[in-house]
Amino acid sequence: MKRIHYISGITISIFIIMHLFNHLYSLFGVKAHIELMNEFRVIYRNIIAETLLLFAVGIQIISGVKLFLKKRKTVSDFFDRLQIWTGLYLAIFLLIHLSAVLSGRLIMNLDTNFYFGVAGLNTFPLNLFFIPYYGLAIISFFAHISVVHSKKMKKKLLGIEPNKQSYIILIIGIILTIVIFYGLTNEFNGVEIPAEYNILTGK
Repeated sequence: MKRIHYISGITISIFIIMHLFNHLYSLFGVKAHIELMNEFRVIYRNIIAETLLLFAVGIQIISGVKLFLKKRKTVSDFFDRLQIWTGLYLAIFLLIHLSAVLSGRLIMNLDTNFYFGVAGLNTFPLNLFFIPYYGLAIISFFAHISVVHSKKMKKKLLGIEPNKQSYIILIIGIILTIVIFYGLTNEFNGVEIPAEYNILTGK
């Protein structure tokens, strides 16, 4: 189970890294974000890549929940607790997020681009839910990686102990989350949501 979970996690992580880099690119403006997204879509929006990704997400959710139920009563230290709780949150997030994206594409006939992702972030009071919802997902992703790193890495890197390396990964994730949110909000980009996306906010 752990081996399968690890392999599916790596598969999903490749996509997530591209996805987060795309969001980070919003610092250069909405147009730049969408242009990069269209370039990335050549890689992951095809029948083979999407099938593989959906399969990996399904495995990750099922195996993640099973591992959480198995380990929740035996964890002892900070990193073990961080691993199971961030894993559970990511499983829930992936299920909700994937369902929302597929509904947007197949039922609402929307392009699930920049505007689909930020409609809730830039609309009050929906942003009271979406900011922690997305923020915790990004931080949980980096926290989960930091735990795996703490377990796999046995050597110093640039003179830094493995445990400290893991904390650095977690801190980087928190900083990156703040920067990404800055780029995705109307405070920075003056985001104006096109009318067709009003269905997402009830306007």
